[in-house]
Amino acid sequence: MNAKTPFLLAISASLGLTACVQSDPYGGTGQPNNARNAAIAGAVVGGVLGATADGDERLTKAAAGALAGAAIGGVAGSLLDRQARELQSEIGGNGTTVTNTGSNLVVNMPQDVLFATNSATVSSAVTNDLYALSSSLNRYPNTRVEVIGHTDNTGSAAYNQDLSQRRASAVAQVIRNGGVAPQRVVFYGRGYDQPIASNSTESGRAQNRRVQIIITPTN
Repeated sequence: MNAKTPFLLAISASLGLTACVQSDPYGGTGQPNNARNAAIAGAVVGGVLGATADGDERLTKAAAGALAGAAIGGVAGSLLDRQARELQSEIGGNGTTVTNTGSNLVVNMPQDVLFATNSATVSSAVTNDLYALSSSLNRYPNTRVEVIGHTDNTGSAAYNQDLSQRRASAVAQVIRNGGVAPQRVVFYGRGYDQPIASNSTESGRAQNRRVQIIITPTN
């Protein structure tokens, strides 16, 4: 890497920030500005690729790569920001949360809302929420969806693994019934292997009983 490389990277990041600020009309509402972050990341990658080109046109190619990377990253980040706000408005209740990580959306739904004890039948009370989620997924078709079931540690590992798998399958089926293409949706259970709270208290166990729906852009 020669002496010009840091200069080229600085140009790339600046171009990404500028492009994003101009193209993201959805920022400033309390959500992290993931469009800006994605644009800067895209700009840096594009700038690096341009900077590695041969010949005297390296600076020009770095700038062009930065602009292209910023545009792609900014669009993806902006769509995530927008979809997160829509989902929070449409299904953000009964303990359901929507988290925008910057690279994907994580919808966390408590299993105590979704299912009766030891049941893998989705409650009719939240079926409409899952259909609303399906509608959102259909409005943003360039994403893939992972449905992951989790339990607390009450009972055997084998029982909880099976229950989490069946619950993830049931949620995935409702999403597919809502019109989402089956090939976009995968599901699996984690049993009690990935707790987010202590299983030594009832409140902690309630937090661990959940279904996560992870929405990741595909381009």
